[in-house]
This record gives sequence, structure tokens and C-alpha cells, in this order.
Amino acid sequence: MSIDSWRRMVDRLDGEILARLSKRAALVLRIGRAKVSAGRRTFAPAREKQIYAGLRKRNSGPLSDGAVRAVFREIISACRALEEPIRVAYLGPEATFTHVAARGIFGVNAEYLPARDIRQVFAAAETGRAHCAVVPIENSSEGAVRETLDTFVASELRILSEQILPIHLNLLGTGPLSGVRRVCSRPIALAQCREWLAEHLPAAELVETASTAQAARDAARDRRTAVVAHELAASLYGLRVIQAHIEDDERNATRFLVIGAESPPRSGRDKTSVLCSVPHKAGALWRLLNIIRRHGINMTYLYPRPSRDKPWEYFFFIDLEGHAEDRAVAAALDRARKYCSFFKVLGSFPRAD
Repeated sequence: MSIDSWRRMVDRLDGEILARLSKRAALVLRIGRAKVSAGRRTFAPAREKQIYAGLRKRNSGPLSDGAVRAVFREIISACRALEEPIRVAYLGPEATFTHVAARGIFGVNAEYLPARDIRQVFAAAETGRAHCAVVPIENSSEGAVRETLDTFVASELRILSEQILPIHLNLLGTGPLSGVRRVCSRPIALAQCREWLAEHLPAAELVETASTAQAARDAARDRRTAVVAHELAASLYGLRVIQAHIEDDERNATRFLVIGAESPPRSGRDKTSVLCSVPHKAGALWRLLNIIRRHGINMTYLYPRPSRDKPWEYFFFIDLEGHAEDRAVAAALDRARKYCSFFKVLGSFPRAD
């Protein structure tokens, strides 16, 4: 067959795909109306996880699972926008890794609301200005994001889902590597590639900035200035990738949380987050952890934060495998609640892949 014949076949397939997409969108609109009648939100993380899992099982190639997911993420995003345009708050400005994570969850059809700090991200979802919000919770090499943990103490928002994003840092600018004299970025980004910078740009001045956007604007104005950022910043601020993947640890990743007012239903593969404080006496934390152990529950995360109200007392952030409605988890939570001086379930949500 000729190239023109193959192209005509592709055109026919495109027409079939479009027709089926239109049918899918019509069904989604019906579901959306039913959700509105039931008072439910348009973001259903358990359902979306189920869709992606089904696609992985049915995918026989040649497209990779990641490519198929990316295509369907935008299909889901466009269909969700037909139900109700979803507003998502995130730690801004544009091209931050939180922005990248949010786009990876909600696609390009969501309305994104950048905030200056994590407290403002929470506030956008608490006041209803945003349907939900995306915040970083921990990095695999730098540890917990303390402002996120601290803000949960007074917030009534719930965790809806989590996303793990591999952190690939790039050196962006307008000139050559040999001409770079200043490297700008947020402190955590500079810290995650300090070895690469020491080896390849030992004489360059490292400048900490409040945001990736500020650093990118500096780099756009000065050929001798470069920025450490996600590659998305290159297209947004008129830069090019001087060197890709300069992170010191190729396994570096950040976990992000989607937070909102509602709790998602069980997905069958869930995680439960708890915020608590134990009595200030010997063996108190051991007793709490022993309650979890005796119920056969796997704890995947434990992080202490000092209480702002009482010196030398701590809040503990704990992640457990399972849903709060599971029998063993529910029993453990009930026992722990009676033992702790402060206890709050932050949410049960689908575990990230």
C-alpha cells in the first residue's frame, strides 16, 4: 500500500475515534447531571484510578502505558470540564513542580489558581474559591514539607488522593553552559543538584529565589544567568534546556496530595492519614504504635512536628495502609482515638501507583 492509502486509513480511524469520544462525552454529561442531583463533586479519584488500571490491562501496545494514560488524562479532563469546570489551587507560580503535578492529575482543561504559599492554597479550597487544591507533602531526598503538615492541624480539609512525581531538574537559560555565571532557583531545587553544580559550574554564584518564575525571568533577561527548574518553565518563559536531568539522585520524587471538602469512597487499594498527639509521658508513642501493630496494619509514614501551643509536645502525622472503613483500620483508629490527647483522621484515599 502507498503512504496516501495509509493516511486515508488513519483519517477514517480519526473519524471513528472522534465519534466515539462524542458518545463518551454525552454519557459523561448524564453522569454529571446525576452527580449534581446527588450533591457530589466532579473529581472522583477512585473512579479515575479504576479507569487507568483497566486501560493498563487492555493495552497491548505499541503505545506505552504512560502514553495511553496521558491521552486519556486529557480525555477525562475535557469530559470533566463538560460536567463542571473544575478549579484547582496550587502552590504557584506557573511551572512549579506542584503546578506540573496538578496538570498531571487534572489535565489542561482545569482552571488553575496559583497561590503564594501553602496556607493560601488551603484557604482557596476552604472558602470554595477552588474545588480542591494540590500541595506537596514530602520529598524522597529532602523530607517532609513542614508548612503543609502544620496547616493540616487547624484545617478541616480532607485528603482526596495522592500523586508521586519524579523530580527531574533541568538547567535552563538562553546562553551556553560555558557562559553561565549565576544559577538561580528555590533553595530546595539547588540543594537537590548541588553535586552536579559543584562539578560542572564550580565558579557560578548560586542565588536562592522565592519562586521558579522569578528565577526564570532573571534567566530570560541575562544570558549569563541560568535557572534550575522543570522543563515546563522553558516554554513558559522563553528559555531552552541547557542540560537535562541534573538532579543528583535520579530516584528523586515528591509526593503531592489533592485536598478538598469531601471524602472519596473506597478504591480497594487505599491509604489513611492521621494527625494525632499522645500524652506527654514515658512510652506514650510506643503504646500508640503498638495499637497499630496489634491490628496488623502496615504504617508507611511517621513524622513528628512540634506543637505551637505547648513546648516540647508533638503532633504525629501517620499514614496507614487501608481505608478508615476497613474493619481492622476502623478498630485501630477507634482505640487510638481514645488513647490520644488529640486525634484527627485527615482522610482515606486511593494509594498512588
